[in-house]
Amino acid sequence: MAALAPPVAAIRVAVRSALTGVPADGPVLVACSGGADSLALAAATAFVAPRLGRTAGLVTVDHGLQPGSAERAAEVARWATGYGLAPVEAVRVTVAGRPGGPEAAARLARYEALAQVARRHGAVALLTGHTRDDQAETVLLALARGAGPRGLAAMPPRRDLDGVPLLRPLLAVGREQTRAACAVLDLKPWDDPHNVDPSYARSRVRSDVLPALVRALGPAVVDNLARTARQLAADNAVLDDLAATALAGSRTAGGGLSVDGLAALAPAVRTRALHAWARELGAPSAALSHRHVAALDALVTAWHGQGAVHLPGALCVVRREGRLVTATS
Repeated sequence: MAALAPPVAAIRVAVRSALTGVPADGPVLVACSGGADSLALAAATAFVAPRLGRTAGLVTVDHGLQPGSAERAAEVARWATGYGLAPVEAVRVTVAGRPGGPEAAARLARYEALAQVARRHGAVALLTGHTRDDQAETVLLALARGAGPRGLAAMPPRRDLDGVPLLRPLLAVGREQTRAACAVLDLKPWDDPHNVDPSYARSRVRSDVLPALVRALGPAVVDNLARTARQLAADNAVLDDLAATALAGSRTAGGGLSVDGLAALAPAVRTRALHAWARELGAPSAALSHRHVAALDALVTAWHGQGAVHLPGALCVVRREGRLVTATS
């Protein structure tokens, strides 16, 4: 018997590990664009899931942004059905008119569609093909934005997507491994031209910035960036727990938060508590920025009678009688 090719083995092991502990009372779905990463993931899941007594399906999203996109989505769906995946679904989404730039709008539309399909089929998990290279790129983009530890933690291996667990099994697998796996399995991936379009920041990082770092610092830089994200994610989890406890202890009987209670906290804990409180009030996470949290923090630490802090979601917070409260409280 021929030995299993290392790239194929690595991806199958990653999928098996990701599915450990996931309930088996529904299908797992792979989000697949037809690119090498998601195609290799889909093939591995089609192999691994039945051997774990699970059903595995696939969903592909047509963003309608390129000529022939509907045909490509249909081709991915046909391949998946022939490969033994079920259920299989191709979904068309509308990107235009959504908030943010083109990348953000497409991502929002895609994840909304993925969550809807997953819920419709009773999926117990949704798998995406983000790799170690994607993680390294995300860290670099976060650095360029001046993001804090939360942003530098990049993509978590697991998160909730509107009630559906979203898993990223390949965050420790390199992009070169997914391409090698496709070659071994005779899979024909599609290369999205958007991935090399210099009008997109991630494309510039992928084609110019990360290769320059590899040339200057060696190939280990990709894994080191991804490892930095993992380390920061672990630190963030501890800080988030501390912030949750601090937030609970700062609440006042009449509503709002105690200024004195907040002032006694370490800055890193206090700003996280304020960030969590703002989300609790209804501020959308995607629109809540550092400047909003800094303005809330100034109500505690640099009070000089300033007016309300305006948060995304048409929210206002004021300092009143030693408390932070919403303007209508």
